[in-house]
Amino acid sequence: MHPDPHEISEYDLAVIGSGGAAFAAAIRAASLGRRVVMVERGTVGGTCVNTGCVPSKALLAAAEARHVAVDAARFPGIAATGGPVDMPALIGGKDALVDSMRSEKYVDLINQYGWELRRGDAAFAGTPEAPVLQVTSADGNSEALRAEHYLVATGSAPSAPPMEGLAAAGYLTSTTAMELDQVPESLLVIGGGYVGLEQAQLFARLGTSVTVVEALDRLASSEEPEVSAVLGDVFRDEGIGVGVDTTVTAVRRDEGGYTLIAARTGSVFRLQAEQLLVATGRRPVTGGLGLESVGVSTGQRGEIVVDEHLRTTNPRIWAAGDVTGDPQFVYVAAAHGSLVADNALAGAARTLDYRELPRATFTRPAIAAAGLTEAQAAAQGLACDCRVLPLEHVPRAVVNRDTRGLVKLVAERDTGRLLGAHVIADGAGEVIASAVYALANTMTVQQIAEMWSPYLTMAEGLKLAALTYTRDVAKLSCCAA
Repeated sequence: MHPDPHEISEYDLAVIGSGGAAFAAAIRAASLGRRVVMVERGTVGGTCVNTGCVPSKALLAAAEARHVAVDAARFPGIAATGGPVDMPALIGGKDALVDSMRSEKYVDLINQYGWELRRGDAAFAGTPEAPVLQVTSADGNSEALRAEHYLVATGSAPSAPPMEGLAAAGYLTSTTAMELDQVPESLLVIGGGYVGLEQAQLFARLGTSVTVVEALDRLASSEEPEVSAVLGDVFRDEGIGVGVDTTVTAVRRDEGGYTLIAARTGSVFRLQAEQLLVATGRRPVTGGLGLESVGVSTGQRGEIVVDEHLRTTNPRIWAAGDVTGDPQFVYVAAAHGSLVADNALAGAARTLDYRELPRATFTRPAIAAAGLTEAQAAAQGLACDCRVLPLEHVPRAVVNRDTRGLVKLVAERDTGRLLGAHVIADGAGEVIASAVYALANTMTVQQIAEMWSPYLTMAEGLKLAALTYTRDVAKLSCCAA
């Protein structure tokens, strides 16, 4: 298709999508004084604010509040109860928060920075040498946009594995589960990754009977085995069913709910629940973009192939965020977006270093990690010295009367250099930030042990874990002296 050039607008950067990567790129480009146009076919803001981080963590915080009331008996002299959940009110509050943050952190910024927004479906047209972006609005009107550079930042969407009867039965995703108007009596969750784990504990703490089914041999399989073991125990203690090494072979649905046909170590059995949530990963959103017509290659998982500068196989087209197949975190997407703007518009030739990239799972206790696992270090040929500090040795956990968790440090044996840190604890996401700084500055565990750390904080667990390399922390006074 070759649009009439007289109907084509000119821009320095045309961005497809309006999530974290798209906004970071547009803000940076606008700050450079460049003319930008953004195309969005749905709701402005992308996954994080609309259907991901913000709503899920808001609901997790609400579920935690109810759980604290139910669990208050662990503190002597405290009695509380958690009553039934008003689900419409809870979801309404979540929606109001999302609307507010979308306006403040996304929609309002468009006018403040002064770029243009087009509503509609975008697809590439033209030729690889002269790509054009064709935008078709909901009413069928079409507009052709031409830019010096294009950025594909269309994100990812929940995906489901091929499974007999699943498509016909229908199922919840992490998005639709957060729109339910009542708390399910029972819920089966397929997938023991961070999304499935967060959603499982969320609904369990709202009063649902939950079972998690995972094909691998442990929950949170990308984390250290010690972390997975703690989380499995926590889930079981809270009444959440855990079925690992379990493969779902078929799904059936009738008026009574869902029936899953599952297999474990050669035995076949059935699982039943009112609702079914599939949380087995996300796939890049690239369908209908016309990438092949302009010479943009995609990989086996549908991700857009990019080089270290995030340029695609077409030198004028770039990609950023989940659509690249890189780690699916909004802070990675934002870093991608600003990098693309600098590289495309200012010739910066910037790259990103993921070696200290942190990750967090917002269960309770939370999971967070940065750097190498013990297995990854061994695979790289590094001789390691690893230490695990149970939370029973961390004063903050003791006074919280919840010592479920640990801190694990992975260090290089000869030098003591920190290679990785892994935490399952209340506030693990905050704790891991300190480990990121230590990793980025190639600190040794001895240096971490000698650093100042405020007493009665969970972050003190990093210092205490580092001290275990030279001392018996069970024989220290309460402030690690």
